[in-house]
Amino acid sequence: MSLKLGRRGLIPPFIVMDVMREANRLDASGAHILHLEVGQPSTGAPSKVIEAAERLLRGSPLGYTDALGIAPLRARIAEHYARTYRLSVDPGRVAVTVGASGAFLLAFLASFDTGDRVALAAPGYPAYRHILTALGIEPIELPAGPEDRFQPSIRLLERAPGRIDGLIVASPSNPTGTMLGPAELAELEGYCRERGIRLVSDEIYHGITYAGPAATLAGAEDTIVINSFSKYFSMTGWRLGWMILPADLVRPVECLAQNLTISAPSLAQRAALEAFDCGAELEANVQRYALNRALLLDRLPEAGFTEFAPADGAFYLYADVGALTNDSLEFCRRMLRETGVAAAPGIDFDAGRGHRFVRFSFAGATEDMALAAERLRAWRR
Repeated sequence: MSLKLGRRGLIPPFIVMDVMREANRLDASGAHILHLEVGQPSTGAPSKVIEAAERLLRGSPLGYTDALGIAPLRARIAEHYARTYRLSVDPGRVAVTVGASGAFLLAFLASFDTGDRVALAAPGYPAYRHILTALGIEPIELPAGPEDRFQPSIRLLERAPGRIDGLIVASPSNPTGTMLGPAELAELEGYCRERGIRLVSDEIYHGITYAGPAATLAGAEDTIVINSFSKYFSMTGWRLGWMILPADLVRPVECLAQNLTISAPSLAQRAALEAFDCGAELEANVQRYALNRALLLDRLPEAGFTEFAPADGAFYLYADVGALTNDSLEFCRRMLRETGVAAAPGIDFDAGRGHRFVRFSFAGATEDMALAAERLRAWRR
């Protein structure tokens, strides 16, 4: 007799991780793979963070911390908002989490119940949908296109059928890199507040922008703001993120964190105190992303990739490949097998229309971007 399987584990895969697994397998077999599939910096943590971690490993027991994070880091994050956005944020509203992924889980659990309905743009980060689904919360996709800059809008919200209990907005977004300006964000925030819709603002790509700074919703008292040390701070494997919480969610999130994770990694928290003093290294990373972006936008059209979402921030190009294929998953498989260039199929981000899109990550080395463009140009000849 077969044993019961829980339905929560039957959510769709995060396809880009499957692509990465296959790319790593080919790497291990001796193939030269260029990794444009996963959205992570190729650089390591800033030098001061690494030095702090080395000291801590030798001189600290590194035990559990408070569920919401160590007080110095929560204060430092609040100070970051004062310096970067000129906003006063109460450190008591800061929750340090196990990456942004842990923040999404805690935010959704604290804000929504089984059967609630949360809107989000398509294309969008697939884990939003999959986490919501695993929790019994219904994701309501808003089909956003070039006319919407691939972002949610009041127009799309009003077209959505039925009740809306929450909205997720990401600016800069994954996979498109598009951004919403301060006025557009304020308009969405006001719309949600007036209608009792809980707004979750994913701001994990803040700091990585090419057309001016990104606007934050951290000043909106009823909005959950999520950020991370993974992208701008180049600390993906350290699994450290944070939230700015509305006052009414601080204690619920604390109770959930106490029971689900106890705390974020102690080593990562203590070392991350140094990350905010590493501006020169971090800005050098952003300058490299800008160079990579310009290089690919210049050379990919020679390989037949001619239409892209406006990449205002993050480190992605979302390419319309409808003239080349109607099956982005098979197209990416062939591209990996025949050129050694790994990219993410659009169906990961938009099940309905992603069959004609591919996402390239340009977070790697500039020489890898140039070689990838040359390989793709030769492949498409």
